[in-house]
Amino acid sequence: MKQVILDTNVLVSALLFKGRLTRLVELWQNGLIIPVISRETFTELRQVLHYPKFALTADEIKAIIEDEILPFFDVVDVAENADGVCRDPYDDMFLAVAVSAQASYIVTGDKDLLALERYGAAKIVSPQEFLEKIDN
Repeated sequence: MKQVILDTNVLVSALLFKGRLTRLVELWQNGLIIPVISRETFTELRQVLHYPKFALTADEIKAIIEDEILPFFDVVDVAENADGVCRDPYDDMFLAVAVSAQASYIVTGDKDLLALERYGAAKIVSPQEFLEKIDN
């Protein structure tokens, strides 16, 4: 089983929108991947789920977290610092999680992360690339 870091935009798209990325939800529900989060990335996810554009109620957000995240995701304590690695310093938290978890992949649509191609043992790939690798 592969430990995978899903950036927040990918994770939100997989959870909230019907489309190709819902395959990611199936993969973690069936134990084919293990998504990994840290306290910092989980906090960001919770903040994003509260954005007015998603129009989610408090109960809906609670259900997403309790039914889709907590039973399937590993939470790691970030032991490695990745400050200053990415062009966008805000994205360094995903790199730190990947190294701390010894993850195989970071799945992102973020150009600043994708430009790195790899960090530690983690390949940095688009959602489409990741799904092609997993499904083949």
